[in-house]
This record gives sequence, structure tokens and C-alpha cells, in this order.
Amino acid sequence: MNDTNAQPSTLDLFMGKMLADMGAAMAGATVVMGDRLGLYVAMSEAGPVDAAHLARLTGTSERMVAEWLAAQATSGYVTYDPASGLFSLSPEQAMVFADEDSPVFLAGGYGTVASAWRDEPRIAEGYRNGRGLGWHERDPCLFCGTERFFRPSYRHHLVQSWLPALKGVTAKLEAGASVADVGCGHGASTLIMARAYPKSRFTGFDYHPASVATAREQAAREGLSDRVSFEVGAAQQVPAQGFDLACCFDCLHDMGDPAGAALRLHDALKPDGTLMVVEPLARDRLEDNMNPVGRVYYAASAMICTPASLNQPGQAGLGAQAGPGRLSAVIREGGFRDVRVAAETPFNMVLEARP
Repeated sequence: MNDTNAQPSTLDLFMGKMLADMGAAMAGATVVMGDRLGLYVAMSEAGPVDAAHLARLTGTSERMVAEWLAAQATSGYVTYDPASGLFSLSPEQAMVFADEDSPVFLAGGYGTVASAWRDEPRIAEGYRNGRGLGWHERDPCLFCGTERFFRPSYRHHLVQSWLPALKGVTAKLEAGASVADVGCGHGASTLIMARAYPKSRFTGFDYHPASVATAREQAAREGLSDRVSFEVGAAQQVPAQGFDLACCFDCLHDMGDPAGAALRLHDALKPDGTLMVVEPLARDRLEDNMNPVGRVYYAASAMICTPASLNQPGQAGLGAQAGPGRLSAVIREGGFRDVRVAAETPFNMVLEARP
């Protein structure tokens, strides 16, 4: 290896970046642990604390918590006051780490990060053999992490702005419509819509039986089982029963045959029905996605989404940053004539398609 052309100043900058990234990668595990042990929530409720106080509140070891707090402070995840020796969460830090109802809550999404590390050996094998790694083969923390990462966006945007951005859809939902939520996972999106539109009926579909079981349990807890159901099945198994609205939340790019899925949903809709496809925010060119959100999504795509697609018949491998142009083309392959980007948030884009 020839390093004689390396520029010292450029190398220093790159090493600084890599040290920061290594620190972030190590700190990610402390975020998962802090979330699991309730440390962030306890700090948010208690105000400034030292290690002894936080350990008492959470039933944890004072010595271990002292080191965790130091790691959080050096990462900038909590605030440290040297004069008092106390640690606290600023309002902004609390929104990200302690408040699951916050639109910017991210701590739950670190379960997805953890799954990438836990499954890395099998993902690497999928790179060698081209078979990928299916969602059903993944560490269970992927399913909870994915739900908790996307749920804040769904909670704060789905009913408030995404559905209203679709032509005539909210009026149908208010009057009583039939809705299919394809790739529903744990059912977060399905149940949000069901709570908002009590006259409509909702059916969630997912090929992963454990996720469907979790969704059914949540619907029962919320008393929604009379008009919300969940079925085990892939997109190509959705019955052609005349839905007013079909939804794909952050899942079309994971499918092995997304065009085939679009075709099936086209046939499952009423003639005046609507397909809503929610996807990770992306532009059509790599160079336009070189930003913090694109960085997260490309890494997730390399470790989760593309391996999942290559594990299925079709092996389309769209990836999580396919962009509106490619996604629209795939949806049109399924027979939809009118496809447009109806809404965007910092993390998602919403495509509306009509037969």
C-alpha cells in the first residue's frame, strides 16, 4: 500500500472524522442500554441527578451508571455541570431520548442499529452468496426498532398531513372506507389510522407471523379488534376485494418484486381507489442523498433493506434510497397511471398513485 501521497492535514481531518464515527458507533450501544433500563426517562422526570440518585431511581448499579453518565456526557447526549457534578437532559435531549410521543424521538430506532451488528455475520454471508437475508431471519430487535423509529413520523404526520394530501381520501375515510395496510409490521400505522377514522375498516397484511401476532395483541389492547384485523400474507396475497385505500409504509423497497406487488394492489383497489406509498426520503441521484439522513438510510439499506429484497423472488433490490423517479416507474409497471409525490418530511416521502 502506497501512503506517500497522503496529505497530513487531510489525513488529520479524516482521522478526526473516523474517531468521531467510532465514538458514535460505541455510544450507540449505550443508547440502547439507557433506553432499555429507563435511564433517560428517569433523568427526564427527576431533573439534575448524580450517579447515586439515578441508580436508586432505576434499580441499577451506581458504579455502572456513573460510567454510563460519563459516556453520555462526552457524547453530548446528556448535559454535565462540573460545578455541581450533576447530569441532566436538556429539553431537546429529552425529546430525542426520553419522550416516545416526541416527533423527533430516536432512542427506539437504535434497536435497528443493534440488529445490524448482531446479524452482520449472516448479512456478510448473504453478500457472498447473493441470497441476502430475509426479515423473518433477523434478530427480533429489528422489528421493535423499526416500529419505534418510524412511529413518531406516523403519529405526527399520517393523519395530520399525509392522508389529507391525497385527493379525496380523507372524505372516504370519514364516511367509512375499506383500507389495506400492506407490510404493516407491528401495526403502528394501521392502528393510528383506525383511531382517527372510526367508521372505516382496516386490514393489515405482513408475511412475518410474529409481527402479525404482535399487531393483533396491540389491536386487542386498544379495543379495536372489531374493525381492525391483521393477516399473515405478502403483498401478492392481498385479496382483490375492492379496497378504497391501500398503503405501503416504508416497505415497498424491501420487496423482491415491488412491481408485482403494485400490480396486485392495483387489482385489489376499487376503480377510484388510491395507493399510498410511504418511503424513506431520497432524491434520484446518489450525490443528492449525501446528507445525514441519506447516510443513515444507505447504511440501513446495505444492512437490512437490500438483503431483504434479495432474499425474495424477484430480487429487485431497490434499496432504501431508490428515489421518487425509480419508485414511480415501478408503481407504473403495476398498472397505475397517475403517480406523484404528495408530501415530504425530513425522513419520509409520500407517493400517491391512482389506477
